Amino acid sequence: MGAPKAVVLLSGGLDSTTVLAMARAAGFECFALSFRYGQRHGVELAAAGRVAAAFGAQHAIVDIDLTMFGGSALTDARIAVPHHGDGAVLAAASEIPVTYVPARNTIFLSFALAWAETLGAGDIFIGVSAIDYSGYPDCRPEYIAAYERMANLATKAAVTGEREISIHTPLVSLSKAETIARGLALGVDYGMTHSCYDPDPAGVPCGTCDSCLLRRRGFSELGVPDPLTTRQRA
Repeated sequence: MGAPKAVVLLSGGLDSTTVLAMARAAGFECFALSFRYGQRHGVELAAAGRVAAAFGAQHAIVDIDLTMFGGSALTDARIAVPHHGDGAVLAAASEIPVTYVPARNTIFLSFALAWAETLGAGDIFIGVSAIDYSGYPDCRPEYIAAYERMANLATKAAVTGEREISIHTPLVSLSKAETIARGLALGVDYGMTHSCYDPDPAGVPCGTCDSCLLRRRGFSELGVPDPLTTRQRA
């Protein structure tokens, strides 16, 4: 009997890359799933391809168009990505930011659930965190628990008793620094990842959006350099 199969949602960012490394280390045969959904740039998809290849995961990219709904700075060019002053430290989010993409994780998990069924997989991994995050409602543990319950009511495999669906969130209670530490222990090269919401045309991170600041804070708290930044400055 071969290794159990798992679908891993992979954006090419720091968190999802760590989750892929963790799933592989746990003995899963990993199938990485990314989305071209009308986001502001394709840099993250290039990063996702590098990451999937590095970990030997089969990689699929799904094309969906969330720009038709808009409502987010990541899918609507008319809405600016928030930037913060140089050296700013991102505080805990008090309201849901404009970079929230309506129902994105619900949509992504639905595709992952469908692929898991066809693969005969009972495990889905997603890199959500309830500690260092931007205040997105679809990153909370109660949301994931509710989705998992739904998945086990809505799939043939679960209803027939063939297999239950488990949604794994190994980063949900980890800070960004703790996440990076886990990845480094597993040999992750964070230089191949991408986190920025608003990179320049060459793909260089802005350094001042929420995602860049969270990444910077994580490496700073851990006391190690970010290899992506180091390579850009070299």
